Amino acid sequence: MALHRPKPARTQPPPSIRWVARWLAPLLLGAAGLVHAGAQREEDLADWVRGALAAAIADARPARPVFPSADEERAFLLWRDEMARRLERRIPEPQLRLELVETVHYEARRAGLEPSLVLGLIQVESNFRKYAISPVGARGLMQVMPFWTRTIGDGDTRKLFHLQGNLRYGCTILRHYLDRENGDLFLALGRYNGSRGRAEYPNAVLAAWQRWQQAEASVAAMHAAPSRVSSAGPAPAPVLPAPTVPSRPRHPL
Repeated sequence: MALHRPKPARTQPPPSIRWVARWLAPLLLGAAGLVHAGAQREEDLADWVRGALAAAIADARPARPVFPSADEERAFLLWRDEMARRLERRIPEPQLRLELVETVHYEARRAGLEPSLVLGLIQVESNFRKYAISPVGARGLMQVMPFWTRTIGDGDTRKLFHLQGNLRYGCTILRHYLDRENGDLFLALGRYNGSRGRAEYPNAVLAAWQRWQQAEASVAAMHAAPSRVSSAGPAPAPVLPAPTVPSRPRHPL
């Protein structure tokens, strides 16, 4: 008499569960990739501070500064093309890369920041994903928390997914934190991330910034020798030398 053998236990989830898992996987991976995603904390602002920040956000002047000289324009074009080239693997479309780099340069200079610092912060925060959303709700390239649109903007959170809108908020907020910390970049970065007092996030941004500065060093070498420069696309502003990155936190934690 043959013995009845039970069917082997199911080793895979049912099709409906597998479909949901496949659908959710990219979203979960995207969130997991935002290891240092920003979580700025909402704080009370003095009226004059809120007014100054709101004015900076609302400034509608076109992003078309005039170059003082042809040499400075050439320096910018070299910088722009090299930074865009280094983003090719992350952003395949050439025009999108140029627009991103040009806007980073304009908004960083406008806020008194180094463009290479902003590129490093974007790399850590969103890895250059324009529509990134962190688990805590921070949005866009610079991972800006939505409450800022209510505090110093017009309340339209959709602007955090707009290239210039997100960079305008992010650079303005980082400048504000730098002023609050009396120019201490290490503490300002911690405040930007909502992790003031811990070293992981500031060190990550400083390391990324240093890599972008190394790219700028190659541009400086090219600028020192005559070369043929592409003139495609608008040029926002001249390039200035970038400061060095501290090798260790200025304040022990």
